[in-house]
Amino acid sequence: MLTSKQRAFLRSLAMNEDTILMIGKGGMSDAIIKQADDALTARELIKGKVLETADLSPREAAEQIALETAAEVVQVIGSKFVLFRRNPDEPKIELPKAKKTRR
Repeated sequence: MLTSKQRAFLRSLAMNEDTILMIGKGGMSDAIIKQADDALTARELIKGKVLETADLSPREAAEQIALETAAEVVQVIGSKFVLFRRNPDEPKIELPKAKKTRR
């Protein structure tokens, strides 16, 4: 689970990323899930877009891909979304540390 500080950090990194995942009228397919999974493994942070011809919303697409790839939805704005998944073998993005909660 990402903290708001980590989410803000990832949003700032995503501004410079290219949109590499496009979902169109074909909707969600195994090929799109595999493409997202491979890209998350290689990059950790990916940006996707749902075209107007698609039969699902950007929020639905982002949540479905995140669920099937064990990623987290960083943000959804307009037709674009950003997903993050840490690569356990070769981490590329160093997230800000989460503060420890007092009890």
